[in-house]
Amino acid sequence: MPPLAVVSVVAGCRAAGTDGVTPVPQLLAFLPWLLVPALLGLLLCAAARWPAGCVWALAAAALTGWFVQPYDGGGAGPGPRGPVLARVRVLTANLQFGQATDGLPVALRRERPDLVSVQECERRCAAALDAPAVRRAYPYRTVAPGATPGAGSAILSRYPLRADAGVRGHLRMPGAVALIAGQRVRVQVAHPMPPKPGTLGLWRAELGRLRRYAAARAGEPTLIAGDFNATQDHAAFRAVLDTGLRDSARAVGLARTPSWPSLTAPALGAQIDHVLVGGALRPRHARFLGLRHTDHRALLVDLDLHGR
Repeated sequence: MPPLAVVSVVAGCRAAGTDGVTPVPQLLAFLPWLLVPALLGLLLCAAARWPAGCVWALAAAALTGWFVQPYDGGGAGPGPRGPVLARVRVLTANLQFGQATDGLPVALRRERPDLVSVQECERRCAAALDAPAVRRAYPYRTVAPGATPGAGSAILSRYPLRADAGVRGHLRMPGAVALIAGQRVRVQVAHPMPPKPGTLGLWRAELGRLRRYAAARAGEPTLIAGDFNATQDHAAFRAVLDTGLRDSARAVGLARTPSWPSLTAPALGAQIDHVLVGGALRPRHARFLGLRHTDHRALLVDLDLHGR
């Protein structure tokens, strides 16, 4: 039965800790929804009185259902316990080739984040971020223009920023160090290539660079925010979490809330936009926001920065 075979292969790759080859990485992004064909296969096997098929379908559904539960990173230890030095609000938004540029300043005024990670920021977006009102609200920034409309990224901050080496990628992923309440906080944009059939190797390599970035800063206050083009069901993304980072949405009970595509989210989709934090940063609250003219929902996270 082809649907059960597809579910079995995808769930088997998830269990084996591999992202496999096309179409497995693409289907892994929607793993919870594979319960539908698994259960449909069970009904069909039962109707056909095929005992072996029923066992197969039950096993495929049970394995898929097991992995629907939120993933707890293997490297995440106990959260910070020192006094709270500052409360920091973070926004990450993919503007889809800059098409949502007009809505971003509106969201900034309404939500008043302290740190902003912007992906797919092209020339018109860069010009909008340079407007006087945005400059006053966010006097510190790192803008990395790209060669194509989807390649540019930016970091906006109310806190002083120091330039820092970002992560190399086909799409720009700038980095910076923010000085918050006397603490140095690493800030990094995430935007690896999507796992399309022709870019799977690049996708894996760029997520691997993000993993190495996180591992090299283990224990430091670190914030990686952006469009990871990956969910908790991708082994390459779980490897990033296993460095000890905490997924903010997961930490506040939103592990399976979809952020893409915005046309069907939150009813149907995948959570590929994340705010990962480590060290003295602890997520306190998170919610997803709608932005017009982009296929992503923005993610707003409130963090506590703890002292020692």
